[in-house]
Amino acid sequence: MLEKSDIAAPLAPLGRQASLGELAYASLKESIISGQFVPGSKLTVRSAAQALGVSTTPVRDAIVRLIGEGALVNLGPKTVVVPVLTISTLDEVTKIRLALEGLAAFEATPHMNDADISFLEETQIRINEAMDEAQYTDVLRLNKAFHFRLYAASEMPRLVTLIESQWLRIGPSLNDLYPEFAIHRRGVSNHQWAIGGLKERDPSTVRAAIENDLREGYRRLSNLVQSRQTEPENA
Repeated sequence: MLEKSDIAAPLAPLGRQASLGELAYASLKESIISGQFVPGSKLTVRSAAQALGVSTTPVRDAIVRLIGEGALVNLGPKTVVVPVLTISTLDEVTKIRLALEGLAAFEATPHMNDADISFLEETQIRINEAMDEAQYTDVLRLNKAFHFRLYAASEMPRLVTLIESQWLRIGPSLNDLYPEFAIHRRGVSNHQWAIGGLKERDPSTVRAAIENDLREGYRRLSNLVQSRQTEPENA
């Protein structure tokens, strides 16, 4: 039986059409990037392998790879966790994201076709519905889909890979944006602003909308991280 602290629950069994090690890595990576796991959650090789329907070897290899990328932290022989965000990491990651994601949004704008824009509009509708139902893991998964559909249109795959590396570190902590962002609908206006800029084929507007989205998330996360650092310990 899996413990509640294990984070394998969002994982689905893998097929056999590609390297199991690569598939395990891709599945774990996607779940981390899309905020399906919260900071501090424990991951065991056994539980992840069971959830993915594979042996422990490819999962162990995937976890080692993700530790090397900073997405997971090894705290002991059998203790791997999703790291808790620090203010220094948040500051650094946000600065990098502003540069990279702003560039991707700018470069993507001329390449976004009507189907791409329709996808973003439909995804935003689904985000709103998930927020109404307090399904925040769905909100985060859909938010990731929104952003990366836009970034993929930049036709700069190396840039998108660099952006993914930052989301690996920040993705789990995006859970801390809710429920406040659902109540105030923070992010919705920025996404709508970006969609409007795409329809006008205005790269500067799309870039500004995405950068503002990141800054609003940063302000919320920064306040939370700093408040936790200053909380007195319980007697």
